[in-house]
Amino acid sequence: MMILLPPSETKRPGGKRVPADPASWALSGLTSQREQVLDALVALAADAEATRRVLKLSDKQLAEALHDNAGLRTAAVMPAVDRYTGVLYDALGAATLDGYARRWLGAHVLVHSAPYGPVGALDPIPSYRLGAGASVPGLPALRRLWADAVSAAFSAAAPDFVLDLRSEAYADLGPVPAEVPSAYVRVVTEQGKALNHFNKHAKGELVRRLAQERPKIGSRRTLLNWAGRAGVRLRETVETGILELVTDQPTARK
Repeated sequence: MMILLPPSETKRPGGKRVPADPASWALSGLTSQREQVLDALVALAADAEATRRVLKLSDKQLAEALHDNAGLRTAAVMPAVDRYTGVLYDALGAATLDGYARRWLGAHVLVHSAPYGPVGALDPIPSYRLGAGASVPGLPALRRLWADAVSAAFSAAAPDFVLDLRSEAYADLGPVPAEVPSAYVRVVTEQGKALNHFNKHAKGELVRRLAQERPKIGSRRTLLNWAGRAGVRLRETVETGILELVTDQPTARK
C-alpha cells in the first residue's frame, strides 16, 4: 500500500548539514521537475519584493521564506515526516514512534509537496516556502509542471493500492492514474458533515495507527476489513473511489 499525505505550511527548522539530493528521494523519475523548482525558488529569493508578491507573504513570513528558499541547495535536511508540523503531523507524532513504525512510514508513506513532488516520509528534505497555488517566475503552472509527471511516476511504482489523504489542491498536482487501485479519503461526522481542523487530525491519527499495527493491506477491501477489526470508522460511499473517515472530535493519543 502507498499512502499519500499533504504537506504543511509550518515546518520544523534545522536538521542535518548535508546538501539535499533530490535524485535520492522516492520516485526519482521526478528529479528533473524537482531541480527546476529548486532553481526557480533560489532565483526568486534574490528579489525580496517578488518573493513577497509571488508567495503572498507577510513581513514576518518574508524573512523566513527568503532564508529558506535562498539556501535550498545547501540547507540542513531532515526526514519529511519530521520536517512538517501542524495538526496532521502533530497527530501522527512520527518522532514518538518506534523504529519499526518509522520504517513502515518510510516504506509506505509519501508526502506530496509543491517544490519536490511526492517524497518518501523518511527522505531528507530542506525547509522551504511554496504552496500548491503559487505561480513562480520561470516555471509553468505547478499543476502543468507536476500532474502528468507525478501520475506517470505512480504508474511506474505500480503500488497494489493507494490511500490518498491529500487535500484537493495537492491531489491536482498528481492524480492517481485510473489503472492504479486507489481510494480518496474524506473526513466527516457521523451525519456526513465535512470537517476542516478535525479532518487533518483524523488523517494523522489514522496513519499513526497504521504505522503502529502495520497491517498487510493490498486493496480497498483489505483496508476496510482492517478498519472494521481495528474500530476505525472508515466507510464506503456512493461515489466511486471515495471513502469516508468518520470522526467527531480529536481523541487523546495512546
